[in-house]
Amino acid sequence: MENDQLLQEVTAKANVWLGEGYDAETRAEVQRMLDADDKTDLIECFYRDLEFGTGGLRGIMGAGSNRMNIYTVGAATQGLANYLKEAFKDLPEISVAVGHDVRNNSRKYAEIVADIFSANGIKVYLFDSFRPTPELSFAIRHFGCQSGVNITASHNPKIYNGYKAYWEDGAQFTPPHDKGVTEEVLAIEDLSSVKTMSASDAKAAGLYDVIGAEIDNKYIANVKAQVVNQDAIDQMQDKIKIVYTPLHGTGNIPVRRVLKEIGFTHVHVVPEQELPDGEFPTVSYPNPEAAEAFELGLKMAKEIDADLVLATDPDADRLG
Repeated sequence: MENDQLLQEVTAKANVWLGEGYDAETRAEVQRMLDADDKTDLIECFYRDLEFGTGGLRGIMGAGSNRMNIYTVGAATQGLANYLKEAFKDLPEISVAVGHDVRNNSRKYAEIVADIFSANGIKVYLFDSFRPTPELSFAIRHFGCQSGVNITASHNPKIYNGYKAYWEDGAQFTPPHDKGVTEEVLAIEDLSSVKTMSASDAKAAGLYDVIGAEIDNKYIANVKAQVVNQDAIDQMQDKIKIVYTPLHGTGNIPVRRVLKEIGFTHVHVVPEQELPDGEFPTVSYPNPEAAEAFELGLKMAKEIDADLVLATDPDADRLG
Protein backbone atom coordinates (compact mmCIF):
# COMPACT_ATOMS: atom_id res chain seq x y z
CA MET A 1 0.00 0.00 0.00
CA GLU A 2 2.82 2.38 0.91
CA ASN A 3 4.62 1.59 -2.35
CA ASP A 4 1.44 2.25 -4.33
CA GLN A 5 1.00 5.59 -2.60
CA LEU A 6 4.62 6.56 -3.27
CA LEU A 7 4.27 5.65 -6.92
CA GLN A 8 1.11 7.76 -7.19
CA GLU A 9 2.88 10.71 -5.61
CA VAL A 10 5.97 10.56 -7.81
CA THR A 11 3.84 10.01 -10.92
CA ALA A 12 1.82 13.12 -10.16
CA LYS A 13 5.01 15.08 -9.54
CA ALA A 14 6.60 13.80 -12.75
CA ASN A 15 3.57 14.74 -14.82
CA VAL A 16 4.09 18.37 -13.84
CA TRP A 17 7.51 18.13 -15.51
CA LEU A 18 5.79 17.30 -18.79
CA GLY A 19 4.43 20.85 -18.94
CA GLU A 20 5.47 23.59 -21.37
CA GLY A 21 7.66 25.22 -18.72
CA TYR A 22 10.22 22.45 -19.19
CA ASP A 23 12.49 21.92 -22.20
CA ALA A 24 11.92 19.15 -24.74
CA GLU A 25 14.89 17.05 -23.61
CA THR A 26 13.69 17.07 -20.00
CA ARG A 27 10.11 16.21 -20.99
CA ALA A 28 11.34 13.30 -23.10
CA GLU A 29 13.43 11.92 -20.24
CA VAL A 30 10.53 12.20 -17.79
CA GLN A 31 8.19 10.52 -20.27
CA ARG A 32 10.66 7.68 -20.65
CA MET A 33 10.66 7.11 -16.91
CA LEU A 34 6.86 7.25 -16.75
CA ASP A 35 6.52 4.71 -19.58
CA ALA A 36 9.13 2.28 -18.24
CA ASP A 37 7.94 -0.94 -16.63
CA ASP A 38 10.60 -0.57 -13.97
CA LYS A 39 9.77 2.57 -11.98
CA THR A 40 13.04 2.69 -10.06
CA ASP A 41 14.40 5.69 -11.98
CA LEU A 42 11.09 7.53 -11.67
CA ILE A 43 11.01 7.05 -7.92
CA GLU A 44 14.67 7.97 -7.45
CA CYS A 45 14.28 11.15 -9.48
CA PHE A 46 11.04 12.40 -7.92
CA TYR A 47 10.52 10.92 -4.45
CA ARG A 48 11.86 14.11 -2.88
CA ASP A 49 13.28 17.51 -3.78
CA LEU A 50 17.05 17.81 -3.95
CA GLU A 51 17.99 19.12 -0.53
CA PHE A 52 19.53 22.58 -0.18
CA GLY A 53 21.78 22.48 2.88
CA THR A 54 24.52 24.56 4.47
CA GLY A 55 26.85 23.92 1.53
CA GLY A 56 24.19 24.27 -1.16
CA LEU A 57 23.18 21.45 -3.52
CA ARG A 58 24.84 18.23 -4.61
CA GLY A 59 23.32 15.41 -6.60
CA ILE A 60 23.29 13.21 -9.68
CA MET A 61 22.64 15.10 -12.91
CA GLY A 62 19.39 14.35 -14.71
CA ALA A 63 15.70 15.16 -14.96
CA GLY A 64 13.61 15.35 -11.82
CA SER A 65 13.18 17.21 -8.55
CA ASN A 66 15.84 15.05 -6.86
CA ARG A 67 18.46 15.68 -9.53
CA MET A 68 20.88 18.42 -10.51
CA ASN A 69 19.49 20.19 -13.56
CA ILE A 70 18.76 23.69 -14.81
CA TYR A 71 15.47 23.78 -12.87
CA THR A 72 16.78 22.78 -9.46
CA VAL A 73 19.73 25.13 -10.00
CA GLY A 74 17.29 27.86 -11.00
CA ALA A 75 15.10 27.42 -7.94
CA ALA A 76 18.14 27.47 -5.65
CA THR A 77 19.41 30.67 -7.24
CA GLN A 78 16.07 32.44 -7.05
CA GLY A 79 15.75 31.48 -3.40
CA LEU A 80 19.25 32.75 -2.66
CA ALA A 81 18.53 35.97 -4.57
CA ASN A 82 15.37 36.52 -2.52
CA TYR A 83 17.31 36.07 0.71
CA LEU A 84 20.11 38.42 -0.36
CA LYS A 85 17.65 41.14 -1.35
CA GLU A 86 16.11 41.01 2.10
CA ALA A 87 19.35 40.60 4.07
CA PHE A 88 21.07 43.48 2.25
CA LYS A 89 18.05 45.62 1.42
CA ASP A 90 19.79 48.78 2.62
CA LEU A 91 22.70 48.43 0.20
CA PRO A 92 22.57 50.49 -3.02
CA GLU A 93 23.88 47.45 -4.94
CA ILE A 94 24.10 43.74 -4.13
CA SER A 95 26.73 41.72 -5.96
CA VAL A 96 27.79 38.07 -6.28
CA ALA A 97 30.69 36.17 -7.83
CA VAL A 98 29.95 33.04 -9.88
CA GLY A 99 32.35 30.30 -10.94
CA HIS A 100 32.41 26.65 -11.96
CA ASP A 101 34.64 23.59 -12.30
CA VAL A 102 35.32 21.29 -15.29
CA ARG A 103 32.35 18.96 -14.83
CA ASN A 104 29.80 18.24 -17.51
CA ASN A 105 27.11 20.98 -17.52
CA SER A 106 29.02 23.17 -15.07
CA ARG A 107 29.40 26.09 -17.47
CA LYS A 108 25.73 25.91 -18.46
CA TYR A 109 24.60 25.90 -14.84
CA ALA A 110 26.92 28.81 -13.99
CA GLU A 111 25.53 30.92 -16.82
CA ILE A 112 21.98 30.17 -15.68
CA VAL A 113 22.92 31.22 -12.15
CA ALA A 114 24.34 34.48 -13.50
CA ASP A 115 21.24 35.17 -15.61
CA ILE A 116 18.91 34.68 -12.65
CA PHE A 117 20.90 36.89 -10.30
CA SER A 118 21.03 39.63 -12.95
CA ALA A 119 17.28 39.39 -13.50
CA ASN A 120 16.85 40.06 -9.80
CA GLY A 121 18.89 43.25 -10.03
CA ILE A 122 21.99 41.68 -8.46
CA LYS A 123 25.39 42.49 -10.00
CA VAL A 124 27.25 39.39 -11.21
CA TYR A 125 30.98 38.77 -11.63
CA LEU A 126 31.18 35.60 -13.75
CA PHE A 127 34.49 33.86 -14.39
CA ASP A 128 35.27 33.42 -18.09
CA SER A 129 36.08 29.72 -17.61
CA PHE A 130 36.57 27.10 -14.90
CA ARG A 131 38.47 28.10 -11.76
CA PRO A 132 39.36 26.54 -8.39
CA THR A 133 36.83 27.03 -5.60
CA PRO A 134 39.34 28.99 -3.46
CA GLU A 135 39.62 31.58 -6.23
CA LEU A 136 35.85 32.02 -6.21
CA SER A 137 36.06 32.62 -2.47
CA PHE A 138 38.84 35.16 -3.07
CA ALA A 139 36.79 36.97 -5.74
CA ILE A 140 33.89 37.43 -3.33
CA ARG A 141 36.12 39.30 -0.89
CA HIS A 142 38.04 41.14 -3.61
CA PHE A 143 34.93 42.66 -5.15
CA GLY A 144 33.14 43.15 -1.84
CA CYS A 145 30.34 40.80 -2.89
CA GLN A 146 27.57 39.73 -0.55
CA SER A 147 27.56 36.14 -1.78
CA GLY A 148 28.91 33.77 -4.37
CA VAL A 149 28.20 30.45 -6.08
CA ASN A 150 30.55 27.84 -7.49
CA ILE A 151 29.13 25.06 -9.61
CA THR A 152 31.02 21.94 -8.56
CA ALA A 153 30.52 18.53 -7.01
CA SER A 154 34.01 18.64 -5.53
CA HIS A 155 35.53 15.12 -5.50
CA ASN A 156 32.35 13.15 -6.32
CA PRO A 157 32.10 10.80 -9.33
CA LYS A 158 31.38 12.20 -12.80
CA ILE A 159 27.61 11.67 -12.66
CA TYR A 160 27.35 14.32 -9.93
CA ASN A 161 27.33 18.07 -9.95
CA GLY A 162 26.74 20.60 -7.21
CA TYR A 163 26.11 24.16 -6.14
CA LYS A 164 28.37 25.58 -3.43
CA ALA A 165 27.02 28.80 -1.96
CA TYR A 166 29.11 31.35 -0.06
CA TRP A 167 28.49 34.37 2.15
CA GLU A 168 30.21 37.78 1.99
CA ASP A 169 33.20 36.54 4.01
CA GLY A 170 34.00 33.99 1.29
CA ALA A 171 33.04 31.07 3.52
CA GLN A 172 30.03 28.78 3.29
CA PHE A 173 26.88 29.84 5.10
CA THR A 174 26.72 29.75 8.87
CA PRO A 175 23.71 30.37 11.18
CA PRO A 176 21.37 32.11 10.83
CA HIS A 177 21.94 32.52 7.09
CA ASP A 178 22.07 28.79 6.33
CA LYS A 179 18.56 28.29 7.64
CA GLY A 180 17.28 31.51 6.09
CA VAL A 181 18.53 30.70 2.61
CA THR A 182 17.24 27.13 2.83
CA GLU A 183 13.75 28.40 3.73
CA GLU A 184 13.76 30.77 0.75
CA VAL A 185 14.86 27.99 -1.61
CA LEU A 186 12.17 25.62 -0.34
CA ALA A 187 9.59 28.36 -0.87
CA ILE A 188 10.21 28.30 -4.65
CA GLU A 189 7.47 25.94 -5.81
CA ASP A 190 6.51 27.54 -9.13
CA LEU A 191 8.93 27.93 -12.03
CA SER A 192 7.22 31.16 -13.03
CA SER A 193 8.71 32.80 -9.94
CA VAL A 194 12.25 32.17 -11.22
CA LYS A 195 13.35 35.34 -13.00
CA THR A 196 15.85 35.36 -15.85
CA MET A 197 17.37 37.72 -18.38
CA SER A 198 19.92 37.35 -21.14
CA ALA A 199 23.59 38.03 -20.53
CA SER A 200 23.55 40.76 -23.20
CA ASP A 201 20.68 42.57 -21.49
CA ALA A 202 22.38 42.17 -18.12
CA LYS A 203 25.64 43.62 -19.48
CA ALA A 204 23.74 46.55 -20.99
CA ALA A 205 22.17 47.17 -17.59
CA GLY A 206 25.57 47.10 -15.87
CA LEU A 207 24.67 43.93 -13.97
CA TYR A 208 27.08 41.44 -15.58
CA ASP A 209 30.88 41.50 -15.72
CA VAL A 210 33.07 38.68 -17.03
CA ILE A 211 36.25 38.29 -14.98
CA GLY A 212 39.45 36.36 -15.62
CA ALA A 213 43.17 37.01 -15.84
CA GLU A 214 43.22 40.13 -13.66
CA ILE A 215 41.68 38.21 -10.75
CA ASP A 216 43.94 35.22 -11.44
CA ASN A 217 46.98 37.44 -10.97
CA LYS A 218 45.72 38.96 -7.74
CA TYR A 219 44.69 35.58 -6.37
CA ILE A 220 48.05 34.02 -7.20
CA ALA A 221 49.84 36.96 -5.57
CA ASN A 222 47.85 36.37 -2.40
CA VAL A 223 48.61 32.65 -2.45
CA LYS A 224 52.33 33.33 -2.82
CA ALA A 225 52.17 35.78 0.06
CA GLN A 226 51.33 32.86 2.36
CA VAL A 227 54.84 31.38 1.98
CA VAL A 228 56.36 31.18 5.45
CA ASN A 229 60.02 30.70 4.56
CA GLN A 230 61.08 31.61 1.03
CA ASP A 231 64.74 31.14 1.95
CA ALA A 232 64.10 27.46 2.64
CA ILE A 233 62.52 27.07 -0.79
CA ASP A 234 65.42 28.89 -2.44
CA GLN A 235 67.87 26.50 -0.82
CA MET A 236 65.98 23.35 -1.84
CA GLN A 237 64.27 24.25 -5.11
CA ASP A 238 66.80 22.50 -7.35
CA LYS A 239 66.95 19.42 -5.15
CA ILE A 240 63.26 18.53 -4.79
CA LYS A 241 61.37 16.69 -7.51
CA ILE A 242 57.59 17.06 -7.38
CA VAL A 243 54.95 15.01 -9.21
CA TYR A 244 51.58 16.73 -9.46
CA THR A 245 48.20 15.63 -10.79
CA PRO A 246 45.11 17.86 -11.08
CA LEU A 247 42.96 14.72 -11.61
CA HIS A 248 41.49 16.27 -14.78
CA GLY A 249 40.28 19.28 -12.76
CA THR A 250 40.85 22.99 -12.28
CA GLY A 251 44.20 22.89 -10.48
CA ASN A 252 46.56 22.37 -13.41
CA ILE A 253 47.34 25.98 -14.33
CA PRO A 254 47.19 27.71 -10.91
CA VAL A 255 49.05 25.01 -8.98
CA ARG A 256 51.85 24.78 -11.54
CA ARG A 257 52.05 28.55 -11.73
CA VAL A 258 52.35 28.97 -7.96
CA LEU A 259 55.00 26.25 -7.66
CA LYS A 260 57.00 27.77 -10.49
CA GLU A 261 56.78 31.35 -9.26
CA ILE A 262 57.86 30.53 -5.71
CA GLY A 263 60.85 28.70 -7.12
CA PHE A 264 60.23 24.97 -7.60
CA THR A 265 61.91 24.07 -10.88
CA HIS A 266 61.37 20.31 -11.03
CA VAL A 267 57.58 19.87 -11.23
CA HIS A 268 56.31 16.97 -13.32
CA VAL A 269 52.62 16.69 -14.19
CA VAL A 270 50.96 13.32 -14.74
CA PRO A 271 50.19 13.55 -18.49
CA GLU A 272 47.18 11.22 -18.45
CA GLN A 273 45.46 13.45 -15.85
CA GLU A 274 46.69 16.89 -16.91
CA LEU A 275 43.91 18.17 -19.16
CA PRO A 276 40.44 19.15 -17.85
CA ASP A 277 37.87 16.45 -18.51
CA GLY A 278 34.45 16.11 -16.87
CA GLU A 279 34.48 12.40 -17.62
CA PHE A 280 37.49 11.85 -15.30
CA PRO A 281 38.60 8.96 -17.53
CA THR A 282 41.44 7.65 -15.36
CA VAL A 283 39.59 7.53 -12.02
CA SER A 284 36.11 6.54 -10.93
CA TYR A 285 36.35 8.76 -7.87
CA PRO A 286 38.53 11.91 -8.33
CA ASN A 287 39.32 12.27 -4.64
CA PRO A 288 42.94 12.89 -3.54
CA GLU A 289 42.13 10.96 -0.37
CA ALA A 290 41.43 7.82 -2.42
CA ALA A 291 44.26 5.41 -3.28
CA GLU A 292 43.24 5.06 -6.93
CA ALA A 293 43.72 8.80 -7.48
CA PHE A 294 47.43 8.39 -6.77
CA GLU A 295 48.15 5.30 -8.86
CA LEU A 296 49.46 7.14 -11.92
CA GLY A 297 51.21 9.76 -9.83
CA LEU A 298 53.04 7.19 -7.73
CA LYS A 299 54.01 5.27 -10.85
CA MET A 300 55.55 8.40 -12.32
CA ALA A 301 57.22 9.28 -9.01
CA LYS A 302 59.00 5.92 -8.91
CA GLU A 303 60.14 6.32 -12.51
CA ILE A 304 61.77 9.72 -11.91
CA ASP A 305 62.68 9.20 -8.25
CA ALA A 306 60.45 12.06 -7.03
CA ASP A 307 60.44 13.35 -3.46
CA LEU A 308 56.83 14.51 -3.29
CA VAL A 309 53.53 13.60 -4.97
CA LEU A 310 50.62 16.07 -4.90
CA ALA A 311 47.02 15.75 -6.11
CA THR A 312 44.10 18.17 -6.07
CA ASP A 313 40.43 17.33 -6.48
CA PRO A 314 38.41 18.69 -9.45
CA ASP A 315 37.69 22.10 -7.88
CA ALA A 316 41.15 22.22 -6.27
CA ASP A 317 40.05 22.93 -2.72
CA ARG A 318 41.30 19.57 -1.46
CA LEU A 319 44.95 18.48 -1.51
CA GLY A 320 46.49 15.06 -1.05
